[in-house]
This record gives sequence, C-alpha cells and structure tokens, in this order.
Amino acid sequence: MRQRFLICINNQGYEASLERRKLYERITDKEAEKLGQVRIIDESGDDYLYPEDFFAPVSLPADTRLKILTEHSR
Repeated sequence: MRQRFLICINNQGYEASLERRKLYERITDKEAEKLGQVRIIDESGDDYLYPEDFFAPVSLPADTRLKILTEHSR
C-alpha cells in the first residue's frame, strides 16, 4: 500500500511550488506512479505531478491522520 502522506526532501527546480521538509498528501494517480511520479497539491493550490524521488513516505498515527484530513476538509 502506498503511503498517503509524503514529506518533500528535494525541491530543486521547483522551489516556488514545493517546500522542503513540508508534508504533502498524495493524490492517487496510478498512471503517474507507473512513470515514477506522484500527484500532490502544491503551493499553488492545484495538483501537479512531481518526481517520486523528491518525496519520502511518512507513516502517521491514525489520530494524527484523522486530524489532518478533518482540518483539510473544512
């Protein structure tokens, strides 16, 4: 199973769109994943594709995930 949350570890070439050390939510895109990319909502507020190796997966406790997702949906 793919991790839903990712932390940006590299933003080279995308400094205006991605913040290093920031947590991002992965949007499921199976076609992008086949190409080694991930779809996230970046700093512009829109979803775009980025190289998968720019991110590291993050495991969060269930209550933390719930708080993030609940806050995001408001």
